[in-house]
Parts: sequence; structure tokens; C-alpha cells
Amino acid sequence: MNWLSTGALFAALAIMTGAFGAHGLENRLDAHHLAIWHKAVDYHALHGLALVLIGILQRQGTVVAPAGWLLLGGILLFSGSLYLLAITNIRWLGMITPLGGLSFIAGWIVLAFLTRRKTS
Repeated sequence: MNWLSTGALFAALAIMTGAFGAHGLENRLDAHHLAIWHKAVDYHALHGLALVLIGILQRQGTVVAPAGWLLLGGILLFSGSLYLLAITNIRWLGMITPLGGLSFIAGWIVLAFLTRRKTS
């Protein structure tokens, strides 16, 4: 996986979903559901940039793909479930969101583990 390109594309997609929420959904969703949408955008954008970082580390020869897959899964599960919840109000989608949060946490922990430096 080319994490640098993937991260850049996911970051661009986050900007697009943010703009769509601000302009396309502004008069269609209530304040509560708009807040859900924007929370999804925030985490999507942050972790899109994290994938760019994963790509940079990968190009330097650091094995970081497991962290990348976890962060990507987090975007899809966390932000994806919140996007769908905001526009459909299907409440059970909220049960998926914590799985994405756990994926984010695991991704950051795995990244910390994979990038630690051994000192003797």
C-alpha cells in the first residue's frame, strides 16, 4: 500500500466531506446531526494526515504498515459510521463507532511500538 498517496487522498476526502457538511447539509440536518458529521470530519482529517505520516515513515524504511491498516480501519469504522448516522439517523450505527475508536487507539500504539528506538 502506498500510504503517502492513500493519506493524501483521505485528507482531501475529509476536506470535501467537511465542505459538503457545511454547505450541502447545513439546512438538511439539525444541529445535533451536523455536530456528529463534523466530529466524523475532524477524526477523518486528523487520521488522513496520520496516514501521510505513515507514508513518510514507510519511505524512510520503517515498517509501519500494520499501524496504517489500523488507522485506515479507524477512519472507515469511526468516521464512516458517524457520517451514516448523521444522514440516516439509524441509531445502531453508533455501536460501530467505538470499534473505529479502538482501531485508532491500536493504530497509534502500534505506531509507537514500531517506531521506538532501541538503545543499549
